[in-house]
Amino acid sequence: MDYTIVGVVSNTHGIKGELKIYPLTDDINRFYKLKKAYLGEKKEILYVESVKIHKGLAIIKFKNLDTLNESEKYKGKYIYVDETEKVSLPKDRYFISDLINCTVITISNEIVGKITDVITGNANDVYVVTNDEGKEFLIPAVKKFIINVDIYDKLIIIDPIEGMLE
Repeated sequence: MDYTIVGVVSNTHGIKGELKIYPLTDDINRFYKLKKAYLGEKKEILYVESVKIHKGLAIIKFKNLDTLNESEKYKGKYIYVDETEKVSLPKDRYFISDLINCTVITISNEIVGKITDVITGNANDVYVVTNDEGKEFLIPAVKKFIINVDIYDKLIIIDPIEGMLE
């Protein structure tokens, strides 16, 4: 089964086992439709009891997670949904989890590195591309620079301007 990351547990909330989820999705309201989720590397399945949104975070109460002590172990863990439950995106929009680890090459077939992070912004996202030596490049996710995105082959082709890859 394939999974999509939709958030990360930033902290606990209260003493009744609720979790604060930092959304890794454009639509925070998607959490209201969530019936179950998978937490952590082991993808432990948990069923949603209630959801509320507060200050840009989803606060989720899972069934059978009833105390602060029980919920503490999930801090810093990713929250996943089954691939069949992920939302449909418009053309030229991608899930951050699909972009991570994509190889980035230039139109002249030079390898730049792999996407290691995506910085979300109001105007546009910025891809953080890290090469084998650990050097990071910031590539604005705009059509002027991003020529092709192939999520299935994990390959992104860019047309960098002078100085972008220095």
